[in-house]
Amino acid sequence: MAKDASFDIVSEFDHQELVNALDQTRREIASRFDLKDSGSELELEEGKKIVLTTTDEFRAQNIYDILEAKLVKRGLNPLILDKEEPEAALGGKVRQVINLKKGIETEMAKKIVAHIKEVKLKVQASIQGDQVRVSGKNKDDLQEAIQHVREFGDRQSMPLQFTNYR
Repeated sequence: MAKDASFDIVSEFDHQELVNALDQTRREIASRFDLKDSGSELELEEGKKIVLTTTDEFRAQNIYDILEAKLVKRGLNPLILDKEEPEAALGGKVRQVINLKKGIETEMAKKIVAHIKEVKLKVQASIQGDQVRVSGKNKDDLQEAIQHVREFGDRQSMPLQFTNYR
């Protein structure tokens, strides 16, 4: 009797790689002519958000673009960043909070399960906390499900990874 194969759909990132990308961004801010003496700061708070403080919105956007590039170089998906609107801070500065997406919310998990059912593959999907487990008898069906879910995640701007493939 064939055993079911399965995989998990998760939305995670390597925390250490994020810290490395932030360090590289800080070094580039310190060395770039247009950002060097701006007093710009990047802080990681509680591992859940990044707080960017600088003199104006244009510099904030430049620093955000540098951060995105560093994330890509470190192998992280820039979709983990959820940028809020910049707000005024003390001393005439601009403060921008960038939330980090980790885990799949229940609503998104339900959409993923519904999408898998729409495709009509012979697989079962179930929500397990902040991840979705997909199982089936045929590994080819699982591979096809990964392709469909990857495309769905890209359309939804959701960084998805596939783990525990067995």
